[in-house]
Amino acid sequence: MENKLAVLIDGDNIPSAYIKEMMEEIAKYGNPTIKRIYGDWTKPHLAKWKAVLLENAVNPIQQYGYTQGKNATDSAMIIDAMDILYSDKVDGFCLVSSDSDFTRLATRLREAGKNVIGIGEKKTPEPFIVACDRFIYIEILKGSSRETGMEATSKGKPKKEDVDKITPKVVKLISSTISDVADEDGWAFLGDVGSLLQKKQPNFDSRNYGFQKLTPMINSIDKFEIESRENQKGRFKLIYVRNKE
Repeated sequence: MENKLAVLIDGDNIPSAYIKEMMEEIAKYGNPTIKRIYGDWTKPHLAKWKAVLLENAVNPIQQYGYTQGKNATDSAMIIDAMDILYSDKVDGFCLVSSDSDFTRLATRLREAGKNVIGIGEKKTPEPFIVACDRFIYIEILKGSSRETGMEATSKGKPKKEDVDKITPKVVKLISSTISDVADEDGWAFLGDVGSLLQKKQPNFDSRNYGFQKLTPMINSIDKFEIESRENQKGRFKLIYVRNKE
């Protein structure tokens, strides 16, 4: 059965230009049965959101700012999230914001056994990122819709200029993760490597580095070797990886 997700969007904190790619990304993880966006719709800066809400079936929730300097949108979103949690109508939550104020909410939802996906800009503070099971940067969603921008060259390096660099720290993270799940010969199933990378670092995503999948990213790093094996149960080959000696 497909996971049911509650998608809660901080309208004050996320640009409307990403809505289409965002909803396509969320669909990979489950069925968004609840879709709400919060903000003061009397404010002119939310005008661009109004045009895209109907076509994406997102329900706008009006929240007036009662006190200057205080974010009433955050409070409304948090209260709704807890109401949805106790209604037990969904299996997980997608919190769309770049605001660290939702860190405690993400933690609480996970404590209740719900899967929490965060989506926000690269400026999102680290505490909110690590409080989620998975965190996705909206910048890579916009980029992934342009095929030419995310293709790799023959040397395995991405064409896109503004992607993150694969630093020694990233290589060390991948290397240690391979070792953690490897068999006696040092080989690790790539699916297990990807899952553990996500647990160690919720914002780890090969698309951050210009690669649509983890396989070509690892293949571009000369410290790892990749092997394809026949799958006895299906037509797709199994990908294994290990650290070079």
